[in-house]
Amino acid sequence: MMNRFVVLSGIVAGVLFAASPSTYAVTNATPIQIYGVWHAGNDACIWASVRNLTEFDHKNHWIIDRGDGIPSVNLVILSFVQPLKLLGKANDSQTVNGLPAGMTPDIVNYFTSRGVRVMLSIGGATYVKFWDQALAADARQLGLNAAEVAQRLGVGIEIDYEGDSATSLTGLQAFINAYRSVVPYDASGANPAARLTIDLAAGDGWLISLAAKATRDWLSTTNPVLDYVNAMVADHQSSASSAESNWQEHIKGTPRTTPPIPPLAPAKLTVSLSLTGRRVTTECTSFTRSVNYAARKYVQTVAPNGAGTTPGMLGYMFWAAECPGTKTTCTTPPNTCEGGLGAGSKFFNIPIPMPALRQQ
Repeated sequence: MMNRFVVLSGIVAGVLFAASPSTYAVTNATPIQIYGVWHAGNDACIWASVRNLTEFDHKNHWIIDRGDGIPSVNLVILSFVQPLKLLGKANDSQTVNGLPAGMTPDIVNYFTSRGVRVMLSIGGATYVKFWDQALAADARQLGLNAAEVAQRLGVGIEIDYEGDSATSLTGLQAFINAYRSVVPYDASGANPAARLTIDLAAGDGWLISLAAKATRDWLSTTNPVLDYVNAMVADHQSSASSAESNWQEHIKGTPRTTPPIPPLAPAKLTVSLSLTGRRVTTECTSFTRSVNYAARKYVQTVAPNGAGTTPGMLGYMFWAAECPGTKTTCTTPPNTCEGGLGAGSKFFNIPIPMPALRQQ
């Protein structure tokens, strides 16, 4: 059940605000545009079987209804597509034409019919070797196949490559070139298939070569190729100050690494927090006790530091809805997240559907 709040007689940015403890908006805050969740399905990110929509809705209704008929998020990323299977358009007991069997048009429509944007994530930590193999075999064809899927389903694509091979970075460039040859960059956001993003580490201390190339070549505000980057969740979620320290590395860049990582515009970055582990986190259960609440001032006002012109990041992503691991608590009844993400989406007045994203 959703946590019930005592409403005070006030409005912040058009949204009713709650007590216990008092919730305060940030002065001169840039509005958050992205408030999304990765979705792991019911089998730890495999999506191996077609879902019954009644059962799916029972377990995930909180995503599309925070308690007042409005979704808790404006973006859902279905995770993960195995890249080598996508390249070969594989068909097996868990895969249909290269996609996990559970990533069906019905699942996409479950979210998009409520105004929630959908993307597919290619990769993940367990699929690094398959990324390497697929890129080595035919990176261009992989990009074309990804673009075909995106257009057919009306979804965007996220690149989640958690390796650091120089050869694979060349392959990723070919993948992106092929994708963009079919679906060009679209600053308006009107074409869902044109949304192409990438994941980097929580800060600049890992995936250094990937961060350097992505920031330098794909995430420029003057000649953007990718829409934005997600900073992944940290290994251990602690305080807002610890999270902000990681995120600031992307904003300021890290010139002393090899290769050096240039600054990233705040308008090209979303940052990430965990919804669940051995138990659900306060990100799921209690917005006013959460890191995403505690970090709101930083996220909404952080100044550019060599890239971009406007303050504030694009917003937040959360890992992950339903059952992200065999040893994690699922975000299914009774552990649903209306009290965390749902309350947060009210407080931040998250736009649904997602608007055109800031470019500078």
